[in-house]
Amino acid sequence: MAQFAYKALTPGGEPVEGQMEAASEAEVIARIQEAGNLPLSASKLGEGFSLQNFRLSRRTITQKQVGEFTDQMATLLNSGMPLDRSLSVMLDLADDERLKAMIKTVRDKVRGGGNLSDALEEQHVFSKLYVNMVRAGEMGGTLEKTLQRLSDYQARSKALRDSVLSAMIYPAILLVLAVGSLFILLGKVVPSFQPMFEESGMQLPLLTQLVLGAARFVTHYWWVLAVLVVGAVVFLRQRLSDPAFRYQWDERKLRLPLFGDLIRRLETARFTRTLGTLLDSGVPLLSGLGISKNVMNNSVLTAAVDKAAERVKHGDPLADALADAEHFPRLAQQLIAVGEETGKLDEMLLKTANTYDEEVKTTVDRMLSVLVPATVLVLAGLIALIVFAILLAMLGMNDLMT
Repeated sequence: MAQFAYKALTPGGEPVEGQMEAASEAEVIARIQEAGNLPLSASKLGEGFSLQNFRLSRRTITQKQVGEFTDQMATLLNSGMPLDRSLSVMLDLADDERLKAMIKTVRDKVRGGGNLSDALEEQHVFSKLYVNMVRAGEMGGTLEKTLQRLSDYQARSKALRDSVLSAMIYPAILLVLAVGSLFILLGKVVPSFQPMFEESGMQLPLLTQLVLGAARFVTHYWWVLAVLVVGAVVFLRQRLSDPAFRYQWDERKLRLPLFGDLIRRLETARFTRTLGTLLDSGVPLLSGLGISKNVMNNSVLTAAVDKAAERVKHGDPLADALADAEHFPRLAQQLIAVGEETGKLDEMLLKTANTYDEEVKTTVDRMLSVLVPATVLVLAGLIALIVFAILLAMLGMNDLMT
């Protein structure tokens, strides 16, 4: 799934714009038309920071606000409060004008006899997963329980994402400081010894010559490195927009030592938690597979779920279909098989997700416990090498003078 920016006209001719999560531009246009609006444009947003992303993020409802909306709605409905009254209470509690406008529109739709799921879908804020779960909850008469499941799902997904990101903050800072220290040492400290070595007229050791050459490059041609890095990032992002190249890229990532297994576990946790939550809410298996594949970021695993869905459509067990794909961990396949045999597939999927959540956290902690000291040792070694190269030349100067 990707984020798209869109512009449209309401039936009354009023312009609207915002963001929505979808699989393709065609899906964005189709959803705008289903809401009764006239699509004007739809464009995919790039990852990371950009002026367009920043402007649109100020105009649209954030995922944090969606989580708070879900949690509050589940709490109010579980207390026995009617749906329209719950929406009115939430409207009074909302501080953000965008959120207020969204809740008011949804409440008016519900008061007019519409379904909550249809009203949420028209807002282009809630994901396909979210809307389908709410629709299943309405059809089964368990809306309050479904919203509570959604709230739990969002909380667990956010906890996994935050734990991985938090764990990466310290190594990222350490890496930036390491690179910055080397650039300062080569760009400022080492060049100060150059005039002294030139005045001596001595033949410098090879190591010293290499260090001085690196210092000259950093001092005078640092912009070449910057251009190369930016160019590589732009080139890679353009190439990743090609589905064939993206598939090959994702396939290579799965073959990486350590990181490949980590990616599999992380994607398996996302997939099984999403599918388990959908099945627990009453969504059919085939529909759940079609929705769950969109939460994964690896196109190889997404294609594997597509193939598995085709086999399930023809009557094959889900565990066998995933086993033939040879991309999902064997433990996950066995747990899913047990769930199918016992008729508790939704429970086993959620247990599988919990298992891999813990495995991801453990694996990340272990990798970082090795990565951090390794980074420090490499940095210390490079600095020691530079210092040794300078001292080697200075000792040679002393021998020459004596």
